[in-house]
Amino acid sequence: MVAGTHWLASATGMSVLERGGNAFDAAVAAGFVLQIAEPHLNGPGGEVPILLWSEAEQKVSVVCGQGVAPAAATIERFTELGLDIVPGTGLLAATVPGAFGGWMLMLERWGTWRLADVLAPAIHYAENGIPVLERIAATIESVEGLFNDDWPTSAATWLPGGQVPAAGSKLANPVLAATYRKLVAAAQAASSSREGQIEAARRAWYEGFVAEAIAEFSAKTAWRDSSGEVHGGLLAGDDLARWSASVEEPLTFDYRGHTVCKTGPWGQGPVFLQQLAMLDGFDLDAMGYLSADYVHTVTEVAKLAFADREAWYGDAHVTLSDAPESGTMSDVPESGTMSDLLSAAYNAERRRLVGVEASLDLRPGAPGGRAPRLPAFPAPGTASSAPGISGARAPQGVGLGHVGQGVGEPTVARDGTVRGDTCHVDVVDRWGNMVSATPSGGWLQSSPTIPELGFCLGTRAQMFWLQEGLPASLRPGTRPRTTLSPSFALRDGRPWLAFGTPGGDQQDQWSVNFFLAVVHGRLNLQEAIDAPMFHSEHFPSSFFPRGSRPGVLHAEDRLDPDVVAELRRRGHEVELQGSWTLGRLSAVARDGAFLKAAANPRGAQGYAVGR
Repeated sequence: MVAGTHWLASATGMSVLERGGNAFDAAVAAGFVLQIAEPHLNGPGGEVPILLWSEAEQKVSVVCGQGVAPAAATIERFTELGLDIVPGTGLLAATVPGAFGGWMLMLERWGTWRLADVLAPAIHYAENGIPVLERIAATIESVEGLFNDDWPTSAATWLPGGQVPAAGSKLANPVLAATYRKLVAAAQAASSSREGQIEAARRAWYEGFVAEAIAEFSAKTAWRDSSGEVHGGLLAGDDLARWSASVEEPLTFDYRGHTVCKTGPWGQGPVFLQQLAMLDGFDLDAMGYLSADYVHTVTEVAKLAFADREAWYGDAHVTLSDAPESGTMSDVPESGTMSDLLSAAYNAERRRLVGVEASLDLRPGAPGGRAPRLPAFPAPGTASSAPGISGARAPQGVGLGHVGQGVGEPTVARDGTVRGDTCHVDVVDRWGNMVSATPSGGWLQSSPTIPELGFCLGTRAQMFWLQEGLPASLRPGTRPRTTLSPSFALRDGRPWLAFGTPGGDQQDQWSVNFFLAVVHGRLNLQEAIDAPMFHSEHFPSSFFPRGSRPGVLHAEDRLDPDVVAELRRRGHEVELQGSWTLGRLSAVARDGAFLKAAANPRGAQGYAVGR
């Protein structure tokens, strides 16, 4: 079974399974096709976290394909540039592009196919073109002026014939196809073995011709970004050469016979576990699925968990051994912090904060008695402006020329329209191996295209804070606290469910809602995905310009009107969205003698397939 956010990727993954490949081969092939099919949602310059179950190893593992901040990316450097927030577009926000390394690590360690075989579908679509989704056309149209006036290399790639490609037309990227063909040729010239070719491709990417083109582009060009000014990049060849993808143990929490697995606090994944830890003390079954009590309780718990994200999550691991110091080890999460955040005593205390009225405050806790420290956020309600950028250069949303285009939280607009910056794919094979992967970043509107390679760098460094002493403060060699959050769950100790969604800060709200719909609503996978979705916008965004909207609750207008009225009476500022606008979940499951899968009808492009 394969389920994902685009039918071409799901079909590609299934074709790999049909030809004898395993779940890991299928996920890698699908992941590279997603770069071509949804270039406004992810690209080769982005990143990918992966959760997987290996039937041979009988365990869940985390593959971290999240790149780190360059050695030159210090708070002092940004201060010298007159910035106190990382721009949301351009070269300054680039981290090491980790997606390629993440996919290659999984392919080498758990896969069976060769590099040329898993890349063949992506090369085909890049050379011959993919059907242009309405959202691809709309995204390119929104940045057409920026491309023509300021980013000509992007215009050359994404404005064929000088025009925005029409929805339903065909769009190719022959330069990217040539990059992947060159990568395969270099790998095959270097080794005859499968593993040797994968390692050779990894060297070509992080030390060879790809790294050289990235480093030269970053050092020798400068482009207008969302600060309103023209800046070059900080990413250097040594940054790429020193980094490698890694395998980690997941964080877990047991809930009603299920064990949910997530990444560590370098991602936002633990907020899923924290929500479960608080919800474990409520009787959601007695409340009734999607009742006012249910939605209120789930929303208030999310606010508390995400407040802790702001105070406590970040990367404690520095991967550039000789990177200049910025901050101290006291800035990062202590080893016991996550244990305290998930402890019964801490969550009993947090649970008591959930009242009958909607909270309008950001209330992080004090795990283990540690005092929380929050960043200096932009003023609440400033989602479309950018306080925190020094001087008169602060852009006001998308209205100031082109500098605001492509910035902010690109997945969900404030009117609920799904725009997208992320993809997702889930796979389960005949042997029981399972994969949940959430590739993102390097989307076409984030940064100028590197003309020799056919793709652009990502902008994940916008999630760092340019304030000292915080877990998510900018420090060279560390991972930004990403929002990317694949999910995996065991049931009664056995592998059960791989699932996830695009959605930035909403990922670990929509995914929690889906999981609760299955566990408490007793819905099947497709029913749980189709159910009316909701999420809070209460806490600060992880994306430039980092605004927040305290008390705001987005809900699809299919939610019971009586429930909406009661939520408003309790103080929630409910903003109704279109009937099918929130979330792009997909899932695969091992359920007794059956394999199951489901995909999202929202956007009419998600697809689940299997046999």
